[in-house]
Amino acid sequence: MTDYSVREELKPGDLDGISAAQINDHWGLYVGYVNQSNALRKELAELRAQGKTGSLAYADRRRRFGFEYNGMVLHEYYFAQLKPGVTVEQAPGFKAAILEQFGTFEAWHEDLMSAAKSRGIGWAICYYDGTTGQINNHFIQLHEDGNVGGFVPLVIVDVFEHAYMVDWKALGRADYLAAIHKNMNWSIVEARYQAAKSGQIFKRF
Repeated sequence: MTDYSVREELKPGDLDGISAAQINDHWGLYVGYVNQSNALRKELAELRAQGKTGSLAYADRRRRFGFEYNGMVLHEYYFAQLKPGVTVEQAPGFKAAILEQFGTFEAWHEDLMSAAKSRGIGWAICYYDGTTGQINNHFIQLHEDGNVGGFVPLVIVDVFEHAYMVDWKALGRADYLAAIHKNMNWSIVEARYQAAKSGQIFKRF
């Protein structure tokens, strides 16, 4: 069983309006998800080998596994898409799909931000449905609760308080979302969209 590793190459830097302190604090949580995912995989394998899949310990670790595992995966998507100075014009295929479905880029963005402002902790995720070719914005509570099976994540916005508390405190979500928009790496979004459209699995790293 190969362990997952912390993907240092995905760590963003020199962002516009988001401090290094905020990223470092948030990154530490991602490191924890990687470590916990590895630990839980090993513990579940040991419990299976011992024939304890019906135990309370196995059930507890199995439930926890989804939270830690998706926490790792979604943060890798999230951090990879943060880069200043990239415009949506560098995502022509994605933008064309947005215009066809939403009418304007602004209408799509407002819809995603409305999801991101939902009261509660979680994620706002723009998904691609490979069956219909449609793009959908969703609010995902926790990491593992609400992801749509078979849908491909294109844009991921972390709206747990830990994503913005260092820079903007508890009530600063709106300012954080404005900063996220300025630091969106639309080239990565385009790569995800083109892979999804062609039926390929986008590699997070």
